[in-house]
Amino acid sequence: METKSSRISGFYKLPPEERLEKVADIRGLSDEDLSALRDHEVSGVGLADRMIENAIGTMQVPLGVATNFVINGKDCLIPMAIEEPSVVAAASNAARLARETGGFFTSNSGPIMRAQIQATGVSDPEGARARVFEAKEDLLELANEQDPMLVQLGGGAKDIEVHVIRSDMGPMVVTHLIVDCKDSMGANAVNTMAEALAPSVEAITGGRVYLRILSNLADLRLTRARTTITSESLGGAEIVEGFLLSHTLAEVDPYRAATQNKGVMNGISAVVLATGNDTRAVEAGAHTYAARSRRYGSLTRWENNGDGDLVGSIETPLAVGLVGGATKSHPTARLAVKILGVESAVELAEIIAAVGLAQNFGAVRALATEGIQRGHMSLHAKNVAAAAGAAPEEIARVVEVMVREQEIRQDRAEEILAEIRGGGNS
Repeated sequence: METKSSRISGFYKLPPEERLEKVADIRGLSDEDLSALRDHEVSGVGLADRMIENAIGTMQVPLGVATNFVINGKDCLIPMAIEEPSVVAAASNAARLARETGGFFTSNSGPIMRAQIQATGVSDPEGARARVFEAKEDLLELANEQDPMLVQLGGGAKDIEVHVIRSDMGPMVVTHLIVDCKDSMGANAVNTMAEALAPSVEAITGGRVYLRILSNLADLRLTRARTTITSESLGGAEIVEGFLLSHTLAEVDPYRAATQNKGVMNGISAVVLATGNDTRAVEAGAHTYAARSRRYGSLTRWENNGDGDLVGSIETPLAVGLVGGATKSHPTARLAVKILGVESAVELAEIIAAVGLAQNFGAVRALATEGIQRGHMSLHAKNVAAAAGAAPEEIARVVEVMVREQEIRQDRAEEILAEIRGGGNS
């Protein structure tokens, strides 16, 4: 189905039910599709009990939709599950500016994961390394016997690497099994293959295998996105320069890079969570990749092109899937995938990378102009008012006063609320 435009003017002004109806109209969703959000029993404690151990309930996270995205020429609505204010708004605003130059453009290195099989106590590690390579075809055949369906789909074990790791506890021969996971995240398939190969690796190396598990540093599963933001839409050359100066600190200083990458992951993790994928795996891979040069740096790059416009890019591991796990078992995750309209794990990863780049732009732009607190705290004011005890019909009035005064604190919210209830003027 062809997606209608993701450019929805005034979307944030609509009440939640009307937003949902608008999304349903754009993506052609049925009432049955929407039941995952309307029927709280669908995603209640019964589902939680099937997903984790010792379940006692659920903790809901807000699910929003970022608008305005065009990715590889396709309009996209982006479901984002996150509790932090300003993230969805910042991503939507960045996507609106990026539309002027065609949106976001992406590429990827394929859905390739690796497992590690650690052999210890090897007396001749370099010789053992050579012997593992000699047995490569037999090892790949054994690995692929574990998942014939994946092989039938064109995936499966494709190659091996062998590394000799020197440590205080002696040398280790670590075999990396390289697997094309197709549309799955791949953890179960890769781990099963690694378990099956462990006895053979022990026999070949003469050592003892302890670890046999995937690596979350998915550096063979890279996803890239780029976009251009015009100088005019930003407000001129001075703001472009301020943006680049703010970003450059993250390229050379790990203290700044950690915060900048947290902003990138605000966008990435929100979509990963919404689609039922593993946020911890993606975050671990991204942060490790950011330190691949042995110095932690920014996941994104921003430059000034020949026309004075901003060109941004991101490259990061993204191990996400469309089959297996919560992506299939959780009704809200299934709905999120349907809203995205993706047909492959690679396409999902590319969208996620574009959202991470958009979120990074929004955060750095705010820092380089009015500062992060103005927009962030304005949205946070609703939470502050609610925490102060404001009823739904009182929240807007409390927020209005706090934003006007630029005093967004719970004690001030309580004072304003008392004045409102007492008939005073604020």
